[in-house]
Amino acid sequence: MPHSPMEVTRLTATDAARAARVLDEMRASTLGGGRAKLAPRPAIRESWGRMLHNGIDPDHDFRTDLLSRDEVERRRQTSRLRHTLPVLREGLLSLADTAQHIMLVADADGRVLWREGSASVLRKADGQGLGVGADWREETVGTNGIGTPLVSRRPVQVYSSEHFVRALHSWTCTGAPITDPRDGSLLGVVDVSGPLETLHPCTLALVDSVAKLAQARLRDLHLTSLEQLRAVAAPVLARMDGRAVAVDKNGWTAAVTGMPYTNRLALPKSLAPGRCWLPALGLCSVEPLPGGWLIHPTGDPEPPLTAPHILLDVSHPRRWTVTVSGQTGSWTHELTPRHAELLYLLALHRDGRSASTLADDMFGDPARTVTVRAEMSRVRRYLGAFLDHRPYRFTEGAEVEVLLPEAPLDLLPHSVAPGVVRARAAAGGQAWVERAQR
Repeated sequence: MPHSPMEVTRLTATDAARAARVLDEMRASTLGGGRAKLAPRPAIRESWGRMLHNGIDPDHDFRTDLLSRDEVERRRQTSRLRHTLPVLREGLLSLADTAQHIMLVADADGRVLWREGSASVLRKADGQGLGVGADWREETVGTNGIGTPLVSRRPVQVYSSEHFVRALHSWTCTGAPITDPRDGSLLGVVDVSGPLETLHPCTLALVDSVAKLAQARLRDLHLTSLEQLRAVAAPVLARMDGRAVAVDKNGWTAAVTGMPYTNRLALPKSLAPGRCWLPALGLCSVEPLPGGWLIHPTGDPEPPLTAPHILLDVSHPRRWTVTVSGQTGSWTHELTPRHAELLYLLALHRDGRSASTLADDMFGDPARTVTVRAEMSRVRRYLGAFLDHRPYRFTEGAEVEVLLPEAPLDLLPHSVAPGVVRARAAAGGQAWVERAQR
């Protein structure tokens, strides 16, 4: 009997039937509250915890209502994932055809938008209601290679009985998230799925690598769009006096005049022509450009920042924001996973954290202060007026409010930062895990 996840991984490559039995015994013992000879892998354990908390029935019919053809097409045309398809096909379809697998590409809502690969496996998927337009979110289908990476933000391979819903035990799914390099937002997941007996132990590494190549493709497209914006903005800036900067819709700088160059400006979630306050520049006038904005700092005096209200919203498992309200109005910024972790930890410890303590909270390694300082420098680009350092903390006058999820396991579920893990455990989010490991 294997005693470690690594041994099970090797076993799937040599004896799929035995691997399925081992995983089935592990699942039955763990979900039944007993002591399993083999503990679930961390990603699976965390996912099962979410399923148990949400009351998902492991024996329910997982088939979902499919999106209409018109809605699938609308999502395809508006999703940046469409630009990654040539890379995904080149990297994964040969594997899918050879190994009797299919490749699925789902958006950030877990809806399958594209599906290609082995004809026989596609027919099997159709018979189980897993067609184009299907909903593969964890809360709908249970632990799987699309929904689980959407929550964890990490590549995940789900073998046979590691699927929470029993009807999926004949499948093995391997998925990796694809993020937008412009702002770190989650675009969706690419997944390779098929029968357990055709699993290759290198599938996870391959899918993850191809997902990163897809993100590199999006980065190249972004650089091209910045060049196009620069060509439009350059003659406009040449005629202007004073300071001005041309940025794209995500705040990336295309051209600048009369001021130091910075790679990116933090922009409000909704920016419109007119006057607004930006953290890095103060009061500005904003004019539209094709594909971006022309921003001109006015130099007008700013009202004093007295008693700002800072709302950190981490109540959603896949999207987090910080909103600052004060005399200049309200301003919202969508957070990357790393910045959501950092700001949550600072909100948790209002007395502040030194760089080494914050490094320990984030990475379990007090020596990683360089990484912490670099990330905090990025945070200060949009929250600098409300953050102190030495130690890092919110300014004394700031009123900080945190919106938390109802379920402790939904608190930054992607995070493996020790400080966040401790907070989830303190809120009762790991009680079922402790029961299963007794």
